[in-house]
Amino acid sequence: MNWKQLLNAERVRTSSMVKDHRAQFERDYDRAIFSTPVKRLQDKAQVFPLEPNDAIRTRLTHSLEVSAVARGLAISVGNWLVETKRIEMGMERQIEAIAATCGLIHDLGNPPFGHAGEDAIREWFNKRGEPRLREELKGDDQRIQDLMKFEGNAQTLRLVSKLQILADFNGLNLTFGTLSAACKYVAASHEADKDHHDHARSKPGYFSSEKDLVKRIRDETGTGDARNPITFLVESADDIVYAVADIEDGIKKEIISWSELENMLVEADKKDPNKIAARVLALKENILKAGRELVPTNLSNDVQGSAFRTAAIAVLVPDAVTAFKENYNEIMAGTYHGELLKDSDCAAFVKTLKLIGRSRIYCTSSTLKLELMGREIIRDLMDLYWEGAEELSTNGIVQTKDFAGRAGALLSPNYREVFCHFAGMDTVGFDKYHRYLLVTDQVCGMTDTYAKRLHSELKNG
Repeated sequence: MNWKQLLNAERVRTSSMVKDHRAQFERDYDRAIFSTPVKRLQDKAQVFPLEPNDAIRTRLTHSLEVSAVARGLAISVGNWLVETKRIEMGMERQIEAIAATCGLIHDLGNPPFGHAGEDAIREWFNKRGEPRLREELKGDDQRIQDLMKFEGNAQTLRLVSKLQILADFNGLNLTFGTLSAACKYVAASHEADKDHHDHARSKPGYFSSEKDLVKRIRDETGTGDARNPITFLVESADDIVYAVADIEDGIKKEIISWSELENMLVEADKKDPNKIAARVLALKENILKAGRELVPTNLSNDVQGSAFRTAAIAVLVPDAVTAFKENYNEIMAGTYHGELLKDSDCAAFVKTLKLIGRSRIYCTSSTLKLELMGREIIRDLMDLYWEGAEELSTNGIVQTKDFAGRAGALLSPNYREVFCHFAGMDTVGFDKYHRYLLVTDQVCGMTDTYAKRLHSELKNG
């Protein structure tokens, strides 16, 4: 791979916008941040669905933070690339813009209720059964697994490239450089394997509906079937933010106290030869001193948690940059199959944070109840929308004479238009695949509150 080709600023459709002070990749960021899918993230769960406390992160807050950290990683890497004459001056600004955009949009395809929502969609298709899907989808393995292994990352690519209709069916019409870096996983659904030695192939990266686009993105940017180098930076930013910030939210919600967390980190650090927790805790203390000789004794858990988050990110970011530099040649050759944080000095520390998240933060009874409620909501809405999608006319005309027609009328006009366009272009007999995608498009486009309210209206008024 080479950076001139990776930083491909062309689009599927040539932009009709007049050129201004922005680089094309900066335009991508602006298109994304003004888009409806990004706005919807403010009412989608990061960890805690339907959270009443405004100080707790939503998916939007999380995405903005990932974007900021990804930009910081890209600045460090970009400067190093310029200093070592691996790229020309000015190209670092393009890398920074791509990383910031991909951090912002990385979770757009997630359904309501976080990862529990993805599980609910997969469960719905698996209950329909592979034999039934195999018959309906003419034995096409990828299309079958697109549904049974439904993945929010693949939905993100579909959303930004097709579903956000403006003037045509190219979605936000982002540059090839940005689209390439946004592809976190590179395997088709029927090739993905959670135990694959290449982390980039552990989950589905795209649906069959976008495979032609993926081929063109790879041809235009020269990545082949390997990850874009910027993808590693965005993935690291996501891992850093959720590993640290989810614990900070747990402190804010009084699920775990600062003293408990500190004791757990000190204990785990005894087994870490790099003593990352000690570095983080020392920096946290220095932050809280704020120029004083001693840390005040009356600081709240919230303040302690915020200082911990600041210190942890400050330590983890340089370690991720170092790992990128150390693996640079393999990354550019497309032969690096790992994750930067797992291959850095901070690997044990990050593993500890994620373990604390799983054992203490994500499994509270209130969260589990809300996730179970979300499963029921998504299952019922999938049933309802499938009744409408299964009978929907491919000419776009909606008839409300029967219940299937009434359900079809509730489907988004934009998504119906996308369905009609692409189902009409597909091989005869494959339109049922597009009908299923219409249902997942509809559900994934909902916020937590909207899904809950609609379900309540339809089920019990």
